[in-house]
Amino acid sequence: MSAFDLAAVFMVLVAAGGWINAKTLRLPHAVAMLLVGLIGAGGVLALQQVAPDAARGVTDAVKRVDFARTVLGWMLGFLLFAGAMQVDLSELRRRRLSIWSLATLGVLASTAIVGAGAWAAARWLGVPLGLPWALVFGALISPTDPIAVIATVKRGHLPATLQVVLQGEALFNDGVGIVVFTALLAFATGAAPDLGRAALSVVVQAAGGLALGVVASLAVIRLMRRVDDFVVEVSLTLALAMAVYAGAQALDLSGPIAVVGAGLLIGDRRAEGAAGETAEAHLRSFWTLVDEVLNGLLFLLLGLQLAALPLVPGLAGLSVAAVGLVFVARFLVVLPWGAFLRSRLGHRHAVPILAWGGLHGALSLALALSVPDGPQRTAILAAAYAVATFSVAAQGLTFAPLAAWLAKREAR
Repeated sequence: MSAFDLAAVFMVLVAAGGWINAKTLRLPHAVAMLLVGLIGAGGVLALQQVAPDAARGVTDAVKRVDFARTVLGWMLGFLLFAGAMQVDLSELRRRRLSIWSLATLGVLASTAIVGAGAWAAARWLGVPLGLPWALVFGALISPTDPIAVIATVKRGHLPATLQVVLQGEALFNDGVGIVVFTALLAFATGAAPDLGRAALSVVVQAAGGLALGVVASLAVIRLMRRVDDFVVEVSLTLALAMAVYAGAQALDLSGPIAVVGAGLLIGDRRAEGAAGETAEAHLRSFWTLVDEVLNGLLFLLLGLQLAALPLVPGLAGLSVAAVGLVFVARFLVVLPWGAFLRSRLGHRHAVPILAWGGLHGALSLALALSVPDGPQRTAILAAAYAVATFSVAAQGLTFAPLAAWLAKREAR
């Protein structure tokens, strides 16, 4: 089966699964696509018992999809750009302190809590996972997934402050998380740790990426104001997303943060004058379509990865412990800011909203799949997959009802 044939099969599954979901269950799109992938993976695992050769062929086809490269190489840039266009930039500026602290200090604190906890749990369960590799797991699982968060928060009808904090944190902390993950991965594989250089790298890559995205976006906005052709204007934004992401990576800057900066300016209401009314409608429609289709494809692939992951007995305990550890770390990280928002702005239920709304998804699994082969890789993959699946399915499915229930309680 060629790459094109495989892509065609995946798109048919996304379209068919989306249609069935829209006509029947009406689940959040990400949850529905994840379930389609999990059902497909479960079918492959069942097929192994009756037709192992056929099952092996399907598994080999799934394995041919380089999930890590697919997510980090090209899907992430488009999805972050589309997601950033939906964020209220003026509200984000007002909450920048909470967003940046959660995206930086929050990621570091969560990395330490989850890493130490995973190391202790692995020792108790007899799973080979040393402290350096446990910290690597903490780094890859701590950033909230912007794709899952934005898709879920849109359904929650939250106050503007809580919505922008969750969205802004998710958009920026993945860039920080990737840098922290890269530094800890180098440490775990034997490189001498240099905390000062690692900290400087985080600052330089984040600030440089943001500056690149903003400058490029301002240039594109000026070009858009000189034409009134929606095809040209949509093409300019498409080129912007691709060029900024690729250019930042070539310059050793943060590609995710660069493309977020570009998307925020393009989507800013004050920049809408850059496009005519018709072009603006086409621009929004195009990026909404990109967002929905790639989201569906991404979570379908996430579910299907179960068929390609090694199933090793004894890792169930670590996977369950990882789910609990990640949530405890998330709760502790958001507790100070939740208390602040409650005391200053009257959001009585800010802590549970920020804690339960911090979803983890495909980005974490993509980073886990980039861990080099070894006994630690299987443990990290199992734990990351368990957290991502629970987060997208359980948290993604219950977040909107939880937010509605808390809103009713707050209105009393």
